[in-house]
Amino acid sequence: MPGASALEIEVSLVSNKGFWLLLGNEEFFVAYTEFPWFKQATVEQITTIEQPSLNHLYWPMLDVDLAVESIRNPALFPLISKPNERKIITN
Repeated sequence: MPGASALEIEVSLVSNKGFWLLLGNEEFFVAYTEFPWFKQATVEQITTIEQPSLNHLYWPMLDVDLAVESIRNPALFPLISKPNERKIITN
């Protein structure tokens, strides 16, 4: 299709530490420590990937969206978690 630009995406190996993602001519190791959404996922869930745009990957079975740059340079996109803020109301 003219104007469409998509890279070939393939998961080549899934292990207990993460998985290898081939994206065009680049290869990345997606570690569960940096991308915990995949740790409990099945192989089918990990290998079902869409590419809505050139720099965006989507795992529909997991509802996970990632920028390609966050996979390329995960240190630039640290996970930040805020503690659950609970409001306690007393009368």
